[in-house]
Amino acid sequence: MTQRDTHRDAVPGRRAFVRGAAGVVGAAGLVGAGPAAAAPRTAPREEGVPFHGAHQAGILTRQQPFGGFVAFDVLARDRAELVALLRTLTARSRTLTAGVVPKDPDVAAVRGPQDRLTITVGVGASLFDGRFGLAAARPSGLIRMPEFPGDRLEADSCHGDLSVQVCAEHPDAVLHVVRDLARETSGLLRARWRADGFVNPPRPEGSPRSFTGFKDGSAHPDTTSAREMDRLVWVGREGPGWARGGSYQVLRAIRLRAEAWDRVPLGEQERIFGRRKSTGAPLDGRAESELPDYGRDPHGRVTPLDSHIRRANPRTPGSEDSVLLRRGYNVDRGLAPDGSLDVGLMFCCYQRDIARQFATVQRRLEGERFADFTTTTGGGYFLALPGVTGAADWYGSALLA
Repeated sequence: MTQRDTHRDAVPGRRAFVRGAAGVVGAAGLVGAGPAAAAPRTAPREEGVPFHGAHQAGILTRQQPFGGFVAFDVLARDRAELVALLRTLTARSRTLTAGVVPKDPDVAAVRGPQDRLTITVGVGASLFDGRFGLAAARPSGLIRMPEFPGDRLEADSCHGDLSVQVCAEHPDAVLHVVRDLARETSGLLRARWRADGFVNPPRPEGSPRSFTGFKDGSAHPDTTSAREMDRLVWVGREGPGWARGGSYQVLRAIRLRAEAWDRVPLGEQERIFGRRKSTGAPLDGRAESELPDYGRDPHGRVTPLDSHIRRANPRTPGSEDSVLLRRGYNVDRGLAPDGSLDVGLMFCCYQRDIARQFATVQRRLEGERFADFTTTTGGGYFLALPGVTGAADWYGSALLA
């Protein structure tokens, strides 16, 4: 996919959109930088996830097995066309998540509500560049994702005006949503990059495993606590009024050097992570649910000071403010051009403040040994919009109305 450095008035047709949407981000990865969302579990069929509410679905929603992420450039020529685009996205998302089969089932044959389909829409900093008179409305926390030490960001796999996260019980439902949006927004959006992924079922129990073989997501904030979610996830009074109730989304395409990782002896892998590979327990514990006691190990003789879990959350005074909510998905793209495995993680996390949470954790991870086995190649920062509150509401209404 060729990146466009400027936004042009030329409007490609549906085929151009579909070709762009079919491209997959050029990397993947693995474990990520901090606590994770609750692990998915096998469960009986459920009704669909409600679309309307103060917050968008797909953030606190119990994680579905399949997820897709698409970043778009907006091709709308003015504010009126941008409003029309967001109204269309709202209408299609409302219809699809309700399990209503669209007129063209060949393009968007989403199954019924049992897919637990969620569509989560975010805006990037570039949407506020002046094209639509929104420059003064950009929240100070919404910036272009920087390149951190060790990153090798690929220009055509980064950033975007809009992000769309689609999660479901079946992989075809994810793709059909992208195809439906391609048809319904023809000429107003151009796909910039895309990545699809999946979550492994727990084996045999507890958190699912990533491609490292370790359990991923053994610690996570309490999503049932409204107070904790207000503290850690939802934008509050520090943001502009239109953004309150939204959440900052960080996407990172992380590739795992799987062959190199597999050559590391088991005991050394466990010291790199700080957990047992078999059970997920911290090195000073017996069960995955146990918290490591770093106070009894100040010099890192049991859990190394540069281990992943200790760098990500050192459990020191103040570190509780950098906890974030993760919804990452494993990615397998087959083989890289050099013949090595192209696998890893589409890291996704939500938080109230990127600087206080994700960026702080990322700085703590600098120098960890696990970084020798991963490379971040793409992604971006977005702000997931507040929820659509009713039938007359639409994405971004408080921003653009």
